[in-house]
Amino acid sequence: MTTQLNLETNSTGEQIIVFPGCYNWQQFKTIQSIINEQSTAKISYLDGQIDLMTTGEEYERIKTILGFLIELYLCEKDIDYLPVGSATREAEIKGASFQPHESYYLDKTRENPDLAIEVIFTSGGINKLEKYKRFEVTEVWFWQNNQLSIYYLHHGEYEQVNNSVLLPELDIDLLIKCVNLPSRPQAKKMFMEGIE
Repeated sequence: MTTQLNLETNSTGEQIIVFPGCYNWQQFKTIQSIINEQSTAKISYLDGQIDLMTTGEEYERIKTILGFLIELYLCEKDIDYLPVGSATREAEIKGASFQPHESYYLDKTRENPDLAIEVIFTSGGINKLEKYKRFEVTEVWFWQNNQLSIYYLHHGEYEQVNNSVLLPELDIDLLIKCVNLPSRPQAKKMFMEGIE
C-alpha cells in the first residue's frame, strides 16, 4: 500500500508532515517512540491520521510570550493555576494523542487542563478542535496571523467567543497588542499597566 504524504512549509521554516488516516494505535505508538528518540518534532494522532510538526524561533517566541503574559495575569489576579505546558494528552479509546503548545489547570480536580493554547503557522493537518473536544478541554485559544481566536466548550461543542469565559476580565485586545510588541520588557510594562 502506498501512502501519500503531504508536506507544508511556511515562511518561518515550520513544517508539518501529514500521514493520511490509515494508521492504527499500535502503529502510531511505534512511530511516536521512534520520533521521540530521534527528534524534537511534535507528533499528533487523530483517528488514524498522524501529523509531525517542526517548530522555529517565531513559534517559540509567540508561545513563550503568550505563556508569560497569561501567568503574569493569573498571579496578579490571585487565580490559582497549574501550568502543564505541552504535556501529552492521549488515549487509545479516544483515538487521539497530542501536545498542546501551552496548557493550564484552573480547577485541579479536573482530569484534563481547563485552558490550552495552540500557535499556528501552518494550516494543514489534524482537526485541532476535535482532539481537544475528546479530552473536554474547556477553552482553547488559537494564535494565528497575529490574532487570537477563543473557543469555549459548551454542551459538548466548541463555540467561538470574543472573550475568555474562564478569564472574563482579561482584556484580549491588550493581550494581543502586548504579544505583538518586539520588546518583552515593553510588553510586560504595557500589560501590567492595562490589568491594574
